[in-house]
Amino acid sequence: MTSNDPSVALPTRRKCGAMEVHRRLLTESEAYRIARSEIENQTIELESTGAAAARGLARIPVVVHVVAHTPEQNISDAQIASQIEVLNRDFRAANDDLSTVPGVFEELVGDAQLEFFLATADPLGRPSSGITRTSTNVAAFDQGDGVKFVESGGATAWPAERYLNIWVCQLADGLLGYAQFPGGPVATDGVVITHTGFGTVGTAAAPFNLGRTTTHEIGHYLNLFHIWGDDGTGCRGSDEVDDTPNQAGSNGGIPTFPESPVTTDPTGTCSWTTWTTPTTRGW
Repeated sequence: MTSNDPSVALPTRRKCGAMEVHRRLLTESEAYRIARSEIENQTIELESTGAAAARGLARIPVVVHVVAHTPEQNISDAQIASQIEVLNRDFRAANDDLSTVPGVFEELVGDAQLEFFLATADPLGRPSSGITRTSTNVAAFDQGDGVKFVESGGATAWPAERYLNIWVCQLADGLLGYAQFPGGPVATDGVVITHTGFGTVGTAAAPFNLGRTTTHEIGHYLNLFHIWGDDGTGCRGSDEVDDTPNQAGSNGGIPTFPESPVTTDPTGTCSWTTWTTPTTRGW
């Protein structure tokens, strides 16, 4: 894709808008603040009892809302299928590039026991491909959630308690994607990905053509924070996950193992929730 408009140029570095959405909701919504506290308490309880690990495989129906300003942005079914395939490999620890995980981290690789599939029925029970297509007059969206509402040029979410909503559109200003953490409004629940960072074929463009942006954002949707805790460069913020160390900031580009410029522990370079450039390796 080429464009003379800098707001829709191809992203050159990983840029995620999830924390901006999170902070906005914390500021605007008391209900969100309460829900976030309750969810974190529930998470601690599940971890302490082992209930989460015992639940077994969960299958998640997905609806992909394609919101296109140009014919090119109306991505193909094949591009959508390629992204679903990546999600299933990544969340089941079945990705081919796991062979590149350094030996010191092999025991930390885990099968999340999550599978994703395109919904076969719409909210009214009618047969569906799990894909909706909307033509929009909006050249590019930001993380303000306009893509999620018809009145602002987007597409309405399907019921969040029954589907994972993924919107694919043109995002502005180098934004690759963003997600809403659990506990937010049901009307905006889900993940938004720029079309050039979605899937592995079609309009997906290097270096973000491996489908890992969507893996990253669904991590947020499932309540995972960035590994550096999003506290600036303080190194005190945590992602609340025991197998990743505190880190002062994001890693960018393709850091060389075992060195990392922002942490004394290299574990952080091997996580889907850092900002490294996707490569063919599994970490």
